[in-house]
Amino acid sequence: MAKRREIQPFSLSFLDAIACGFGAILLLLVITKVTQPIVLEKTTEALRTEVTELRERVESLRSQVVAVDAEREDRRDRVSRRKGELARLTSRLKVLSGEFDVSDKDSSVANILEERLEYTLRELTREIDELRIYDSAPSSIVGGIPADSEYIIFVIDTSVSMFSYAWPLVQQKVSETLAVYPEVKGIQVMNDNGQYMFPRYRGRWIPDSRARRDAIISTLRGWRVFSNSSPVEGITRAISTFYSPDKKISIYVFGDEFAGGAIQPVLDAVNKINRIGPDGNRLVRIHAVGFPVMLEQDPRLHETGIRFATLMRLLCNEHGGTFIGLPRSN
Repeated sequence: MAKRREIQPFSLSFLDAIACGFGAILLLLVITKVTQPIVLEKTTEALRTEVTELRERVESLRSQVVAVDAEREDRRDRVSRRKGELARLTSRLKVLSGEFDVSDKDSSVANILEERLEYTLRELTREIDELRIYDSAPSSIVGGIPADSEYIIFVIDTSVSMFSYAWPLVQQKVSETLAVYPEVKGIQVMNDNGQYMFPRYRGRWIPDSRARRDAIISTLRGWRVFSNSSPVEGITRAISTFYSPDKKISIYVFGDEFAGGAIQPVLDAVNKINRIGPDGNRLVRIHAVGFPVMLEQDPRLHETGIRFATLMRLLCNEHGGTFIGLPRSN
């Protein structure tokens, strides 16, 4: 009987199986090591792109925040100015209401106020006579005013009182003033706050022509812009913007009241900017026309009308011009 062959535990087949398994493990390790950097590289690139996008969004948001902050500050400034104006008007309303209540409740006080009004009217009439106030003849508005200027600027009070009670006469007097200057080198029109009638001519002269003059009168008919009933801003802007040593310039101020503060600071401010030139004359000549709206329509506000007349009389006297107070506003 043949002898049975012994089974060798480490035969060739067994070693082959072990080797194949070990090789498979090595292959897996190699594949893993090769693919891992590729995955990491793709992930890193995606993260970089996302970071870049986030940075761009942050910069955009920062720009928006800056714009919003600027707009908020601008609105705060406007609100602050509005509050100041409201406080001034409220204080003025309280004063007027108090005077009105007193005049209603106490007849003796009413008599005193009436006497004050009569006295004021007499004083104003006396000043008008002294200043040679002319009637409403076509040439009256420039009576006594030298018309030798090459450039003219109108500074017109566009307040509610002027527009409501004196506007037709304002248009007439502007036309008459232009008629006295048959030809000039430049014209400009702004309101007492320094706002231009024609924004496209901001900071430069309007060329003189018949068509331009007609356009000024036509636009003036419906020209309604905010006014604080103080000519200071318009006068100072006109001088600082348009003065030139080689130009003869006259400013015509049309108004009915001065609702600002004290008169002396206004005189000082205009004197500072409209200096005396080498020839001993002011840089710009200032004329003024006063409309007695306050005296005719609301005697309780007569004081602001007198203050306007006082302010402009002093300004015209110091700056080589003439003040004219009209006897009526229509």
